[in-house]
Amino acid sequence: MGDGQLIDQIQKFFSSRLNPENEETDQGQMKLAAAALMVEVMVIDRDLNPVELAEIKRMLTKRFQLASEEIEQLIELARKEVDSATSLFQFTRLINDHFDAHAKTQLIENLWRVAYADQVLDKHEEALIRRIAELLYVSHKDFIQSKQRALGR
Repeated sequence: MGDGQLIDQIQKFFSSRLNPENEETDQGQMKLAAAALMVEVMVIDRDLNPVELAEIKRMLTKRFQLASEEIEQLIELARKEVDSATSLFQFTRLINDHFDAHAKTQLIENLWRVAYADQVLDKHEEALIRRIAELLYVSHKDFIQSKQRALGR
């Protein structure tokens, strides 16, 4: 699937759920970017763990107040987006455009929660979260504190 087709699918998904007269379309793209980063952390270790997937669903439901069916569609779109992505930049750019510093730190904490959901932190998961934090301009202090919060410390 080409980038243009995928973007069209994403836009259709969100335009069918958001009032196009609102400025919430950007919110839809931001939700997809956040979900895609979570899916990226889930698949980086090549172990599609159902516990990690359940954690992603829980966090997306809590953060964005979407129905179960919408969460499933969002995750499916995010998986397709991750499969076709050539870099993290397309996701982190959207996050940088729409998240404040607190929301970015919260996203990093959520990425740690996905990584730790199966009780095993893979070195690839940790490296990916570190790279995402750098691209989001999350300070090292906030990076470490979000990891500690995810661990319940």
